Amino acid sequence: MKIVAMVGSNRKDSYNMKLASFMQERYKDKLDIEILPIGQLPFYNQDDELDPSDIVEDIREKIRNSDGILFATPEYNASISGVLKNAIDWFSRVDKVMVNKPAMIVGASMGRLGTVKAQMHLRQILNAPGVGTITLPGNEVYVGAVHEKIDENGNLTDEQTAQFIDSVMDNFVHWIEKMSVKQ
Repeated sequence: MKIVAMVGSNRKDSYNMKLASFMQERYKDKLDIEILPIGQLPFYNQDDELDPSDIVEDIREKIRNSDGILFATPEYNASISGVLKNAIDWFSRVDKVMVNKPAMIVGASMGRLGTVKAQMHLRQILNAPGVGTITLPGNEVYVGAVHEKIDENGNLTDEQTAQFIDSVMDNFVHWIEKMSVKQ
């Protein structure tokens, strides 16, 4: 099963990138998770949407050919990052490759609540008509106090958190399988 991941942080030591990389490694036997280079996208400009750059076309094609999307979002001022919003804007226009695509959201922060506010906002955005992803219901992953749960090598060391993510990822895989049967 092919999953593309959009990580909404371009910080060198991003906890959300570490979380997505951990998931990529942990589930490599059952999923091919590709982390998309959304930080390399130009700023969305409607003037360019009919003749986008190669990176836009490349990522668009990867989303189109995927079975689902994993969003890993930090929380910036109670919302998602500009990097993530920019990517969503690019792929919700012209060839709307995210419409009806199964999606899962995770998020990590040093705060106690993880990325609760950002994920609530992201769910609203993903429900917009041009975006239209179908987000896995009832499986929120908020990794709070992440700096105490991930080591310097990016390994999630908190076993309870890892097991919870295992169960949500299993739910995501089964949900995608059920959705593909119905279509």
